[in-house]
Amino acid sequence: MNWKVNSWKSYVGKQMPTYNDKEKLNKVTEELSKYPPLIFAGETRSLKKKIAEVQQGNAFYLQGGDCAESFQEFNPNTIRDTFKLLLQMSVVLTYATNSPVVKLGRIAGQFAKPRSSDIEEKNGEKLPSYRGDIINSYEFSKESRDPDPSRMITAYNHSASTLNLLRAFAQGGFASLTQLSKWNLDFAENFESMKKYSEISKKIQESIKFMNACGINETNTRELRETDFYTSHEALLLPYEEAFTRIDSTTGDWYNVSSHFLWVGDRTRDPDGAHIHYLSGIKNPLGLKVGPSTNIDELKKNIDILNPENEEGRLTLIVRMGAEKIKEAFPNLLKETNSLGKNLTWICDPMHGNTVSSNSGYKTRNTSNVLSEIKNFFEIHKSQGTIAGGVHLELTGLNVTECVGGPEDIKDENLGDRYHTFCDPRLNVNQSLELCFLLADLFSNGNLSR
Repeated sequence: MNWKVNSWKSYVGKQMPTYNDKEKLNKVTEELSKYPPLIFAGETRSLKKKIAEVQQGNAFYLQGGDCAESFQEFNPNTIRDTFKLLLQMSVVLTYATNSPVVKLGRIAGQFAKPRSSDIEEKNGEKLPSYRGDIINSYEFSKESRDPDPSRMITAYNHSASTLNLLRAFAQGGFASLTQLSKWNLDFAENFESMKKYSEISKKIQESIKFMNACGINETNTRELRETDFYTSHEALLLPYEEAFTRIDSTTGDWYNVSSHFLWVGDRTRDPDGAHIHYLSGIKNPLGLKVGPSTNIDELKKNIDILNPENEEGRLTLIVRMGAEKIKEAFPNLLKETNSLGKNLTWICDPMHGNTVSSNSGYKTRNTSNVLSEIKNFFEIHKSQGTIAGGVHLELTGLNVTECVGGPEDIKDENLGDRYHTFCDPRLNVNQSLELCFLLADLFSNGNLSR
């Protein structure tokens, strides 16, 4: 394969910026290559084993977080509230599926985004599109939109601080099951989804009391007081990823130490492109987006390139067809892929195929379409006797109005009330929990299975 840490540069790299100051770019990436790792290779191997459990139907996969993290929204409360939401969702899904939930955040590194156009135009002025805070600024001015390599250092510092806080939350008692009732968010307390969550919390707390009486408690059982939480992001900005590609001293293998899990998007999954080539050489568990334009021959090539040894837990296929297209495009693709006999984990991204422009001018998603795509994804797997692993969602712990529908019945005219995303619309807390409970009901009633 002739893979080297920088051999991706010999391939065509789509969706990446053109830096005008190459000397500054080289200086920044050289500096970053000397920075401490954000994660450790052993953690990625642990995640890979857990994803293998998902593949076998013994665990459920929950991946969620920001479309694109922003420097502006970076603060401990935002990190805490998104972590809280993912904990709440995992409790609901564990309760519904009787399976452990593998939790991955789109966090601590999800700063770059592909765009449908290289150019954005306002009032007759044309400037480079906003590609995420790691590359340029959302502000519409020439100075702000010029790609700036130094933003990579800011992204690293934000990621390091975020991971530090997440580790403290996951292992310092905040994630203890005895704290279930304290994970509520004040603005969500009066909604039906939160009331249902409170009911589950009470049942779990009663079970914990029983286990305590039997001698099983936080002191002697790690699972009651801590949780495993992993980070993920799209491996889009390859100069940054290269700077954090290091040899693991215990195995001699190459790992990306900026995130536990990396994926390649629908716009950069060319088997002959730079992104697929780069990911082929690292040992992290990987994700590959599967959109409506995916053809089976291209998918086979990518599977062979990214998982040549057919390892369990190595490759997750993230299906993002759209509510209108999944029933038409996915069944045959699943059937042909399954016939290959490969070790693959399938999860559903019901967000990216359901983005529309509202009458009020905002990008939005309808929660009914999100649920519809998830239901169809699970039903198609059930009909073919294959395993649907879980979901990949864009969400936030903030009280935003970016997706229509949900318990608050957010309408087009409400989107401008609290529309804070710089990129794609996210589910808010109530919409995320409602989605979990609707899924839980479908599992409990036998309408969905894994």
